[in-house]
Amino acid sequence: MTPGRSKLPDVGTTIFTVVSRRSGELGALNLGQGFPDYDIDPRLAELVGQAMREGHNQYAPMEGLIELREGIARKLALSYGLSVDPHCEITVTLGATEAIYCGIQALAGPGDEAIVFDPAYDSYEPAVRLAGARCVRLPLMPPQFRYDWDRVRAAINAHTRLILFNSPHNPACTTAMAGDLDELAAAIRGRDIVVLSDEVYEHMVFDGRAHASVLTQPELRERSMAVFSFGKTLHATGLRVGYSVAPAPLSAELRKVHQFNTFSIANPLQRAIAAYLAERPQTGRDLPGFFQAKRDRLRSRLAHCGFSLPPAQGTFFQLLDFGELCPPGDVAFAERTLTEAKVATIPLSPFYAEPPELSVVRLCIAKRDDTLDRAAERLAQLAQRLGRA
Repeated sequence: MTPGRSKLPDVGTTIFTVVSRRSGELGALNLGQGFPDYDIDPRLAELVGQAMREGHNQYAPMEGLIELREGIARKLALSYGLSVDPHCEITVTLGATEAIYCGIQALAGPGDEAIVFDPAYDSYEPAVRLAGARCVRLPLMPPQFRYDWDRVRAAINAHTRLILFNSPHNPACTTAMAGDLDELAAAIRGRDIVVLSDEVYEHMVFDGRAHASVLTQPELRERSMAVFSFGKTLHATGLRVGYSVAPAPLSAELRKVHQFNTFSIANPLQRAIAAYLAERPQTGRDLPGFFQAKRDRLRSRLAHCGFSLPPAQGTFFQLLDFGELCPPGDVAFAERTLTEAKVATIPLSPFYAEPPELSVVRLCIAKRDDTLDRAAERLAQLAQRLGRA
């Protein structure tokens, strides 16, 4: 295919792939791409092997194993007090990314617009464009990265079909509040608009916060598709098992695309996760404390060296502000951390359509304590050199 016929002519390799590849080539500590470097629970591995030995190696049902969907329904009841029908409101997908992609393809088309909040996860806009729709990018501005609801209301028009929401927010590390959900509900009231809410970091909220899911806001519950990830919750991003929760009519539309995309998700993985949830119904409850401790460990080791690390509100990431040591320019600074400190980080400007001046990069805290300690030491040494300069 010639470049002129490409459906995404301006889309290259993602920043995550580039940074991880260069990190490996340079022997750097990879605090860029979001994946743990520690082992999963051995019990989960045992359950995967057990499922395969028992012969559960053929196609699973298109919508997901009912045992897993029932386990998800129980989890939602425990976490949020929700009553969700596992038969027609829950769909198991190939990670959260497939759920987002299928939801966009199912609900948006030529002539439609989808509102996205920058810095936006990089899979959103390509999926919107492949559906034939147009992205309307609304920036969340540093340093707070909060929603401007007046701007949202001004952007909504007769073509608006989707609003892509993300909380806890990657890469801004903020969390939406209940008031944000009320504002969102009011903004779309009386309009034919669906909210697609990326909530993969649902359990990773800190400092006593509670996750504000669109499923808990009564108006939004009826017109939202919420997406979750077992890869994040179980420290196993390679599982690629996610799920969508939406009212039956929206779920039916998503399944129409899902069945011709991945069709079904690995049977033994679904069975293992279902069994794991049955054995450990409190799965996810320990994650706020687990990741907050890692966040605070990294912040304490980088205190007083010239960087500022405003405490992440959620996700398993933490922003590092280098504004006191260097002029704005997050891409250039990420290059310096990689080549000079041998620590891979992620700049935020690639996630904006029109990036503001940025003096922050994103660090992944889902790492062993010794990895975080070594990375902090290298970054502190870089800060010392920058301070002398």
